[in-house]
Amino acid sequence: MAAELPKVCIIGAGPSGFTTAKRLKDHAIPYDCFEASDEIGGVWYFNNPNKESACYQSLHIDTSKWRLAFEDFPVPNGWPDFPHHAQLFQYFKDYVDHFDLRKTITFNTKVTKAERDGDVWNVTLSTGETRQYDVLVVANGHHWDSRVPTYPGSFDGPHFHSHQYRDPFDPVDMRGKNVVVVGMGNSAMDIASELSQRPICKTLFVSARRGVWVLPKYMHGQPSDKAAAPTWLPRPIALALARRAIRAAIGDMETYGLPKPDHEVLEAHPSVSGEFLTRAGCGDIKMKPAIKALEGKRVRFADDSVEDVDAIIYATGYNISFPFFVENTLKPDEENRFPLYKRIMKTGVNNLFFMGLAQPLPTLVNFAEQQSKLVAAYLKGDYAPPPAADMDAITARDEAYYLGPYYKAARHTIQVDFGHYCMDLKREIERGAKRAAATGNALPVAAKAGKVKAAA
Repeated sequence: MAAELPKVCIIGAGPSGFTTAKRLKDHAIPYDCFEASDEIGGVWYFNNPNKESACYQSLHIDTSKWRLAFEDFPVPNGWPDFPHHAQLFQYFKDYVDHFDLRKTITFNTKVTKAERDGDVWNVTLSTGETRQYDVLVVANGHHWDSRVPTYPGSFDGPHFHSHQYRDPFDPVDMRGKNVVVVGMGNSAMDIASELSQRPICKTLFVSARRGVWVLPKYMHGQPSDKAAAPTWLPRPIALALARRAIRAAIGDMETYGLPKPDHEVLEAHPSVSGEFLTRAGCGDIKMKPAIKALEGKRVRFADDSVEDVDAIIYATGYNISFPFFVENTLKPDEENRFPLYKRIMKTGVNNLFFMGLAQPLPTLVNFAEQQSKLVAAYLKGDYAPPPAADMDAITARDEAYYLGPYYKAARHTIQVDFGHYCMDLKREIERGAKRAAATGNALPVAAKAGKVKAAA
């Protein structure tokens, strides 16, 4: 008689949550999935009533359709190379319905607390109910807890994070206004390009602490991410080839009136835009250094230039947050660092998994779909991780490999290369299968939920 499999709680029904749910369902592993909103999709649900979507009306994903498709559910015929967020959202809903996952997701229900109690998790829901689970899967995303900078002084006009931006008229009518966009990541590129159109902003400033390399969406007539180097190619060689190709395609940033980057191409998470360089080169975008102080309706910059400003948009990234955890050891540090074994497991906690907690190039959409292969194998006893000391050593080695090329910053703590990661994950699952077989494929997590009394 087969042993009873452990019961899983999945937090979140974005692409990381629902692809994990699909994998567990395929392996007959029991689970409940809780979603705070009234629909799946997470950050890709425009105007999500849970207020945690960063979608703006004009958003198109920067990953081409060739790289974001789920492996067992092709994207629709006729999609453009870079689909609009509404197309991606519909694709997600079609996936969930095709695999009959919707009935396994509890909507409008938030996990407010998840606490370890011996070998089980006590999970408290926004309904007030507390349930017990053997395993916790965290798939709550990492693009919702806005990171907003602070400056000396105060600003008298509207100022808000890009997470709140919806279009040139919401939450603030930007027409005829002097606007500062802070940052040069992907959201900053999109928003600045949109607002800098002459019928909209009077003047559009972009304020940045450092210059960045702005990569094109297309190279040689093809989406840029189709030209990824083969996974077997040593990384230094792959980086050198990519840098040469990118420099040949776009030239120097100073040519467009942008500040010179203080780092090499691909030493930062890529800022990708098909329009920003043109807008800057046409003079529609005015570059400014970092903000030095806020002075009522004026903004002083690091070069002591001062501008009259009507609104500020902070496109300054996000914190990694798990508000349902009580234990500090289960939270990232102040620098957004949160090392995990294979970006999935925390050493010493055998019944906790983090899905999609990475910044993979070229895409995050189908990243957890790959990670879920290890999780399902583990919960069925078909995969065993190495000893704890080895897990820590491997994690350190992996971080050196993936983070090594990037300059140190809060935005560069969870970088991975998608192709190399998937190749390495496949090999690790194979190694783990041998370790599991050596122990007789014993279940690493017993089915105890609902059978043990909660601690008082």
